[in-house]
Amino acid sequence: MEPLGSEEAAPLGTGLTSRTTRLTAEPDQDAVLAAAEAPRTFWAAPGEATVVGGGAATTIRAGGRDRFRTVREAADELFSVGDVHAGALAARPRLFGGFSFHDEHASVGAWEGYPGAKFVLPRTQVTYTDDGTWLTVNGVDTDPERVERRLDEVMDRLRTLPDRVASEGPPGIADRIRTTSETDWRDSVTAATDRIEAGELQKVVLAQALQVSLRRSLSLSGALCRLGERYPGCYRFLIEPDDGSGGFFGATPERLVGRYGRTVETGALAGTTGRGETPEEDEWLAAELLADDKNVHEHELVAGAVRTQLEPYAASIRAGERSIRRLATVQHIETPITAELADDEHVLDLVEALHPTPAVGGLPPKEALRTIRDTEPFERGWYAAPVGWFDAAGYGSFAVAIRSAVARDDTVTLFAGVGIVADSDPDREWDEVQLKYRPILDELE
Repeated sequence: MEPLGSEEAAPLGTGLTSRTTRLTAEPDQDAVLAAAEAPRTFWAAPGEATVVGGGAATTIRAGGRDRFRTVREAADELFSVGDVHAGALAARPRLFGGFSFHDEHASVGAWEGYPGAKFVLPRTQVTYTDDGTWLTVNGVDTDPERVERRLDEVMDRLRTLPDRVASEGPPGIADRIRTTSETDWRDSVTAATDRIEAGELQKVVLAQALQVSLRRSLSLSGALCRLGERYPGCYRFLIEPDDGSGGFFGATPERLVGRYGRTVETGALAGTTGRGETPEEDEWLAAELLADDKNVHEHELVAGAVRTQLEPYAASIRAGERSIRRLATVQHIETPITAELADDEHVLDLVEALHPTPAVGGLPPKEALRTIRDTEPFERGWYAAPVGWFDAAGYGSFAVAIRSAVARDDTVTLFAGVGIVADSDPDREWDEVQLKYRPILDELE
């Protein structure tokens, strides 16, 4: 079958053209994603529409310290002139993508095809909402009549998709390579706690990378489907390089920021323990986590920093009740935070202000980032960085790309990190990293 969204070169028009129609039958998400043209995009988040994107009507790329501003300016230009018939708010044209963790980012190795920032306007976009399913076709500098013809063509192809794609299950793991040995890890954590005791740091998040070789090819659509079944309350995402060779994907529990109108939603997610084998053990572990000085201190550092980072933009900030967030393999301490903006800020301004939160970076931010660069023997790339979407109004939703991995050919590189504070124990932190690999690792082996 020809990939959904593929097309030949089109005659030029002016600006953005977008057409949307409501689908009478809901196509299977896994089947749509499997059939989509590269580069594919996927976004599913609690309380939001699920979007499957195919192809690129246009792509915005940027790098360096100014990458947030560069992306916003390019998007403003893209959205400034348009012929958009959205049909439904959820089906409007949106840019999907993400940023690198560090300002200085090397787009090499596993991260080839991932610049410092990349956002795609999908050529075809299937949007799933509680009120129905919508197909959107976008074009840039394209004849509007061609976009309308494409809408009809893609609708016809969607009708031919299977009701369900047969899943082959996890591909299996043939080999594993760690970038950090246990000895090097102990040395790194000890060096970090020494710097904290000396007053140079309050907290730093150190990560590890695990490279696995697969026994057979990985179906990213199948992996995302399985992650959705196991982690329905998480933010699932897929961003592919231009040629579709692999992809950056994950199921993260951590929201960075969502902006709708002048309301901003974010939060603090820090402090971790495992899950119990019985409800009683689960409750005991949760109570122990909430009473643990190290984890509570780490969580308070994150919550306080998020409020501080939002203050320049907010007319008011409100923190919700601290609670336990339960996932399939771990439990976290969570505090929701809501703000009302003083002015009409673009979501990318808030993304830049909040990244990186102390949950994935540390405090003070500059010293923590320098420590991460000096300590970690691998390129973080887009791991623990913002991924998400935004629209012409500057509204959007971004998550922190943890519980994630980047796939290329028959190799997948997983990432996981932990917050180091004064009383961190290297062996306990090592065990926590292994626990955080599980969401992706379980979908591979």
